[in-house]
Amino acid sequence: MSNRRCRVQEFTAEYYGVCAAGGMLSAGATHLAITPLDVLKVNMQVNPVKYRGILSGFSTLCREEGASALWRGWSGKLFGYGVQGGCRFGLYEYFKKIYGDLLVDQSKGVIFFLSSASAQIFADVALCPFEAVKVRVQTQSSFAKGLVDGFPKLYANEGLYGFYKGLLPLWGRNLPFSMVMFTTFEHSVEMMYRKIIQKKREDCSKSQQLGVTCLAGYAAGAVGSAVKNIGLANLFTRSLPVRIAIVGPVVTLQWFFYDSIKVLNGLPTSGGLRRHLKDAELLGYEAAP
Repeated sequence: MSNRRCRVQEFTAEYYGVCAAGGMLSAGATHLAITPLDVLKVNMQVNPVKYRGILSGFSTLCREEGASALWRGWSGKLFGYGVQGGCRFGLYEYFKKIYGDLLVDQSKGVIFFLSSASAQIFADVALCPFEAVKVRVQTQSSFAKGLVDGFPKLYANEGLYGFYKGLLPLWGRNLPFSMVMFTTFEHSVEMMYRKIIQKKREDCSKSQQLGVTCLAGYAAGAVGSAVKNIGLANLFTRSLPVRIAIVGPVVTLQWFFYDSIKVLNGLPTSGGLRRHLKDAELLGYEAAP
């Protein structure tokens, strides 16, 4: 991409800032939109006898606590997952460049796994305090109204430990998902350009590139969700239909919003491993012979 078209230079502080901002906006907005489903999922996990299914669960919540109950914890979703998304996407791009340059003899899959795992560790540290407050707001109607009064109340009751005592389970849930999700996305993008479109990315229109992003994003969300649930032995829990209804479309929208922000800043869409800035092309994007 020429300098005339690219307003932000790749692999600079400004570039990683755009990636972090894109991740923050895409993750925060999509998680905010699915707050009602998240409220139901959490309550199904806490009280599976009372909340037996999606439709009946929504009916019970609205009947007993009013429609506003479906939006409890919205601020934790918006800001908590926004911060997590900024770290997850921004640091993934950073670690992918670092590991790609350092581990020159390793396969791309190894780079993707290490990069996504490293980014997710920091992302969950950032998310954990918001998640701790959000879960209490959603399951204990008398606890607090949101983050503003929830943070000081949790600190007063449990101290700093209260914000992070769920960190290890959070890593256990999110690390496998993130590693599989990013790796599936990367390989899906490469496969579509190489095997289906059979063009280099720069030869495709922006709408085609974003279409590839959406398809790869959906595949990444579906595979990541399946692995996450298998790993947690949750295949037969009542909350699984809610998980399935959430993850695929949410991940697709996150990648679409994220790459749209990159495109608006003159950057290429996501995918591929460029080990050095001087490389002329992203590896693995050549048309099939």
